Amino acid sequence: MPGIKPGMTMEQEMEQGMTVEPAIDFARRHIGPSARDVASMLETVGAPSLDALIDEALPAAIRLNRPLDLPPPASEADALTHMRELAAQNQIFTSLIGQGYSGTILPTVILRNILENPAWYTAYTPYQPEISQGRLEALFNFQTMICDLTGLDVANASLLDEATAAAEAMALAERAGNTKSSAFFVDRNVHPQTLAVLRTRAEPLGWTLIVGDPMHDLDSADVFGALFQYPGTDGAITDIRPAIAALHAKGGVAVVAADILSLTLIASPGELGADIAIGSTQRFGVPMGYGGPHAAYMAVKDTFKRALPGRLVGLSVDSRGQPAYRLALQTREQHIRREKATSNICTAQVLLAVISSMYAVYHGPEGLVHIARTVHRRAAALAAGLRRLGFKPANENFFDTVTVTAEGAQRADILSRAQAERLNLRIGKTTLGIALDETTTSATVEAVWRAFGGALDYAEIERDAVDTLPASLARTGAFLTHPVFHAYRSETELLRYMRRLSDRDLALDRAMIPLGSCTMKLNATTEMIPLTWPEFGNIHPFVPKSQAAGYHALFARLEQWLAEITGYDAVSLQPNSGAQGEYAGLLAIRSYHAARGEAKRDVCLIPASAHGTNPASASMAGMKVVVVACDTNGNVDVADLRKKAETHADTLAAIMITYPSTHGVFEEAIREICDIVHAHGGQVYLDGANLNAQVGLARPGDYGADVSHLNLHKTFCIPHGGGGPGMGPIGVKKHLAPFLPLVNGEDIGAVSAAPYGSASILVISYLYILMMGAKGLRHATEAAILNANYIAKRLDAHFPVLYRNHNGRVAHECIVDPRPLKTTCGVTVDDIAKRLIDYGFHAPTMSFPVPGTLMIEPTESESKAEIDRFCDAMIAIRREIAQVEAGEFPIEASPLRYAPHTVHDIADDNWQRPYVRAQGCFPDDRSRQDKYWSPVGRVDNVYGDRNLVCSCPPVSTYAQAAE
Repeated sequence: MPGIKPGMTMEQEMEQGMTVEPAIDFARRHIGPSARDVASMLETVGAPSLDALIDEALPAAIRLNRPLDLPPPASEADALTHMRELAAQNQIFTSLIGQGYSGTILPTVILRNILENPAWYTAYTPYQPEISQGRLEALFNFQTMICDLTGLDVANASLLDEATAAAEAMALAERAGNTKSSAFFVDRNVHPQTLAVLRTRAEPLGWTLIVGDPMHDLDSADVFGALFQYPGTDGAITDIRPAIAALHAKGGVAVVAADILSLTLIASPGELGADIAIGSTQRFGVPMGYGGPHAAYMAVKDTFKRALPGRLVGLSVDSRGQPAYRLALQTREQHIRREKATSNICTAQVLLAVISSMYAVYHGPEGLVHIARTVHRRAAALAAGLRRLGFKPANENFFDTVTVTAEGAQRADILSRAQAERLNLRIGKTTLGIALDETTTSATVEAVWRAFGGALDYAEIERDAVDTLPASLARTGAFLTHPVFHAYRSETELLRYMRRLSDRDLALDRAMIPLGSCTMKLNATTEMIPLTWPEFGNIHPFVPKSQAAGYHALFARLEQWLAEITGYDAVSLQPNSGAQGEYAGLLAIRSYHAARGEAKRDVCLIPASAHGTNPASASMAGMKVVVVACDTNGNVDVADLRKKAETHADTLAAIMITYPSTHGVFEEAIREICDIVHAHGGQVYLDGANLNAQVGLARPGDYGADVSHLNLHKTFCIPHGGGGPGMGPIGVKKHLAPFLPLVNGEDIGAVSAAPYGSASILVISYLYILMMGAKGLRHATEAAILNANYIAKRLDAHFPVLYRNHNGRVAHECIVDPRPLKTTCGVTVDDIAKRLIDYGFHAPTMSFPVPGTLMIEPTESESKAEIDRFCDAMIAIRREIAQVEAGEFPIEASPLRYAPHTVHDIADDNWQRPYVRAQGCFPDDRSRQDKYWSPVGRVDNVYGDRNLVCSCPPVSTYAQAAE
């Protein structure tokens, strides 16, 4: 590269790159600190150079001593040109495959102002409710929509996909069922991808799946629950009330997988007697995206609300008694229970749930009914035309899907003509299926008829077509009655509503989000641009591979790049979250042991400091968790590890370890840890959550790890989207490759509904790597480590840093310890977190991995100016704490305890606090012009759990809450 010489420091390379090599511009823009900033920060941390700092932070034994073998970095313009070329390789047919995926029309006002809006896609999970009121309200609308349409009492804030939701429902049914059975019944008319995931999830737990016709085979089955598909995957609408009643009589739990649009016309699962309803909201405006991301749903009877997996948004009140949203019941994330967990879900599909809820707000109940009736009317006309052509539909009652028998030469002719019409049909062993959606036109129906050998006129056929919805299952009663689904009919009003909600939130587009272990780095605009191109969005996940050639070229290169970055030999892109990646990695280990005749290996060693998802995933994979102690420095206690590995040598399956550790330090003994586990027959699962500290500097596959999941929503720039989407592909060494979820196009232990998970957002990570190149990626890691050490140095005198390595360095994050303050003056970690809101910041990670502490991760994206602004705020807060210590005001009457301050405080005519309003509302002379105002005061969590409200109540309830 011109101007760049071997041995140059990062700042020298970047300085040269700015003037000599335009292609490196993207890395220069992605990485926050300038060359001048780097020099200043190094002086503060006391390191002579960036290389010297990295040498002090990383163990020499794990260092990668060569550049990554990646293509030269592409400019943003060249990268988009390349993506256009890939997109052109995808062919957009009209997909009538169905199987839970539909063509959609996303209203452009939602497309532009939510899906393409960084105020929505750069937000974090709403753990700090005061600065998350906008997305919490949108999720509350989602929950209300699901409760109304399913006829059940409580809905969560979304799950990963329909198949995952079905698996979670099966686990819930096993816990809640009043039987001693270990078998679960599955409707044979279920979507095949759902059945595949159910098989994967049931086997490690020792559950048996019984697949059959619920109307005939369920009576004689001894099961703890049953899953019914409604309508069936072939389109059939069946009255399942007798089967549900019989199941209940045996103590079983009824799960109904329901098509969300059909529920506007046919009886809800609640009316049928269901205990749990699950499904996908993809057809409410979300592109298919070759499989995702999409928001699944789960709704339950009130009896099951405390066992509901995932997140649950509830209505509470703030410090002034005003209504305020927050995550309820400890957010229902059961990984908090660690090895006792029944789910490892720690994420959702928030951005997609928000889009689906806005789709319902946009259309309202009348609009949704109109769409559903139009789709059904076209399906009825389609069936009538097929009958005229000699093809009898398999089902008398259906909503949008028509299935007919076609075999031999006739079938081949139909498929050939369909190919000519650019139609994708559902191909069964002896059947062909046609699923319609809101994008279906009369011309589409006529094209199907031509494929079946007839030239029919739609208007003529439709005139005499008979609706096929059974009268006995007609929807009764109103739904979506809350004013939010009626108030925003004009685009002007909806635009303003979405703007109001986004203005209530604090996302990455406003300020640094310094969350440790979450890597809230910039999601660059260029990375996001192709996401909404139809060539990537309008592809059904089960189209012939030839129609997705661009996607598969992208997959192949991305897998190769990720393997090179991590040191692994093979990669699976299927897991659509970090938790799914953990689970898939452990299943690969489990299958590897079984293939070698060592199925008895079922012990998983997990350090006490591990992410809660680690023991939860191990339990779900049928493993027994044995906890390994940590020493006083936060590192794995090697002596305790050795002892427990020896004790369980005959049954040791794996260790799960996070590296760098969750304490923010590179452990020197990582190679020794891997060697100990291998020597006793186990495999090393290295949690990839902190890979942002390693890319270009070290590779897990080189220093002893056998498998890792990679959080693409952390290290590789997929946006957090308010708590989802995410992707968690896994990399493995060669010996584990045969046990990946997708091998040679064949699902072996599917963990997600679609073969490539949430395929469309892989575009983002692909572009990130393409534009960064090897040097840019390494520079990003170095900058992340520099930024973290800079924060540690600036804050240490005010909030001591809890863990460092033997050189006094941290990795890409650090933990500061305010715990003594609670003893000396009553200041809690919550007080600091809420006071940071007044300074315009999201709080760092609270009380993880050490209760009462703050874990801070600046990432490489943040500039020195923003990091200084954050450090200045923390130091100013420490001065306020000193005022409490000095007795100037008690903690109960301090700005810390009253934080966050709102416009109600500055307008309070009855101000009687011992500090002036300016100190509370504009601390430390913060800019008044650009002030972020929290829309609510501190939220009362206890009130919210005691008075649980999780869907839109009558308007009168809001008035009561404020009294």
